[in-house]
Amino acid sequence: MDLVASRTFAQERRPIRHVDWFLLLITLGLCAVGLLLVYSATSQTLRNMGLDAFDRTDKQAITMVLGAIFAIAIAAFDYRFLKIYAGFIYIGSVLSLILVRIPGIGSTDISGTAQRWFAVGPFQITPSEFAKLAVILALAAVLANIRTPEPTIRDIGKVLFLAGIPLALVFLGPDIGTSITITAIVVGMLIVAGTKLRHLLVLVAVGIISIALVFQTGVIKDFQRQRLTAFLDPASVPADVRYNLDQSLIAVGSGGIFGKGYLEGIQTNLDYVPEQHTDFIFTVAGEEFGFVGGIALLALYAMLIWRAIRIAWLAKDPFGTYVATGIASMFAIQMFVNVGMAIGIMPITGIPLPFLSYGGTSILASFGAIGLLESIHMRRFT
Repeated sequence: MDLVASRTFAQERRPIRHVDWFLLLITLGLCAVGLLLVYSATSQTLRNMGLDAFDRTDKQAITMVLGAIFAIAIAAFDYRFLKIYAGFIYIGSVLSLILVRIPGIGSTDISGTAQRWFAVGPFQITPSEFAKLAVILALAAVLANIRTPEPTIRDIGKVLFLAGIPLALVFLGPDIGTSITITAIVVGMLIVAGTKLRHLLVLVAVGIISIALVFQTGVIKDFQRQRLTAFLDPASVPADVRYNLDQSLIAVGSGGIFGKGYLEGIQTNLDYVPEQHTDFIFTVAGEEFGFVGGIALLALYAMLIWRAIRIAWLAKDPFGTYVATGIASMFAIQMFVNVGMAIGIMPITGIPLPFLSYGGTSILASFGAIGLLESIHMRRFT
């Protein structure tokens, strides 16, 4: 009898028996919607260029398959070992952010204003996407070692120092979107760590002052300044500066309650919204699926974030709790800012919508986050 009970207990402790299937189902659902939206956003334009209408959709699907393999590999690995290697991962990430800024190594966009990725054959690898995960692991390792009820000033200083280095490098990209994401990750993890309210308020005040100084020193590029001005005071900027926002609002607004139907969006088919397959992918959903479809999509993201929070709550150790918290914060801010850009409640910063926006590194990083969540959930009894 004892032998049978022992075998049953051992089987229950096997990580594979505790996969969060609901999290996987949500992820697959988002990926399926993403493929539909990418095809709708790119097929007509590709046809007009004489290219295969499925070109970008096929590339996105291949990236998702690679991402799923990446997630499985991470889930199979005991996340607790990452606490040991978090420092090395962090250093590697910082070095990649430095290397991408070196002319001849990092690549710039067509306008020459942003230098954010490495060109590896036909692929573009954006180190800032993986930097978000590296920051989460590094901060989780630091916060997990705190022995006091709440972080001390010294602990907060260490967290801010570690986050500040990649944050500064990303900001100089320039990449305001990822900078906002890293900031949200830091705040979310500090809140869960039990940071005192007065310390958080001081951090907010310092952040506001820092932003004001950045604008005064000219670090912000002209196009970034114009985007912020277009958001705060649309009437004061030329029509070409407001173009992205105006077309986005037209596309989302024209969808009405139930949308125009899949592949029937005029704004989408005529490619009126710039970057509609990447940063403005939500406009395709808004136009073709309407308010109801947009709410359903947001509900999927709400469930994704809820599962991440639940995994943080159930994690066996503080390190797992902080990693899951950082991932929940990452997904939440990316969803909020990206959708906010499309509907005009947030300035345009250039931030992808997880699992929907076209882009290889973003997809891989998002799947990596899912793999970490699964690894934590699968080992909550061991």
